[in-house]
Amino acid sequence: MAEILRYEHVDISYNGSLTVRDVSFTLEEGEILGVVGESGSGKSTLIKAAMGLLGPSGMVTRGDIWYKGQNLPDLSDRELRKLNGPDLGMIFQHAGSSFCPIRTVGAQLYEAAAEHEPQSPKKFRKQALELLGKLGFENGRRILDSYPFELSGGMQQRVGIAAAMILNPSVLLADEPTSALDVSVQKQVVEEMLLVRKTFGTSIILVAHNIGVIGAMADKVLVLKGGEMVEYGETQQVLNAPESAYTRTLMSAVLRLRRS
Repeated sequence: MAEILRYEHVDISYNGSLTVRDVSFTLEEGEILGVVGESGSGKSTLIKAAMGLLGPSGMVTRGDIWYKGQNLPDLSDRELRKLNGPDLGMIFQHAGSSFCPIRTVGAQLYEAAAEHEPQSPKKFRKQALELLGKLGFENGRRILDSYPFELSGGMQQRVGIAAAMILNPSVLLADEPTSALDVSVQKQVVEEMLLVRKTFGTSIILVAHNIGVIGAMADKVLVLKGGEMVEYGETQQVLNAPESAYTRTLMSAVLRLRRS
């Protein structure tokens, strides 16, 4: 498989305080990389850096993030906006909070898509219904015509995945997409993300503190502690024979999810 994203010796700081130190990894086409670690370990910061979502106080202070020959930290805000959506998609921890409560899901998805690919509402609706069908939604029309508050938390999260995929990005960055859900809904979201990879060939970076979710999905695992890499490698190797005492501690502290 060809490489699509590469972090090289990346440091990230907030207000001059180093938060992520010397992180390097590669993501290949169609690959799922799991990033795991306790709260505050720098997991979310790591993936937000690729999309320029660190806010005014955050910045990449050293290293490179390469995507298709472009060093993302060197791009302007305008250049990043062109990539965010069609090339790099994001699923947030609480997808419902990403939606405006007084506008329908369909209207919001159309607005986001039209920003990059101007098209008629009719044509977009057809494409959106096709996408929802591929992702296993039984009644796509109802989803598009619903307001976010009319959907359950689990359904909001699934719609968040659809929203991130509406422009078919090459890389999907998922920030704790299952942590706020109960176990049965977690399984649905995991299965849907695996379907995204199978259907579209999407590369995924999945951030989680639950190593069981990582074990159910990821091809490779990166373990962070205090903003530093403590382990990185093939999932089964890391989970079955971890070299780091910290990784062994994480594995003993969480519930494993079995691969289906």
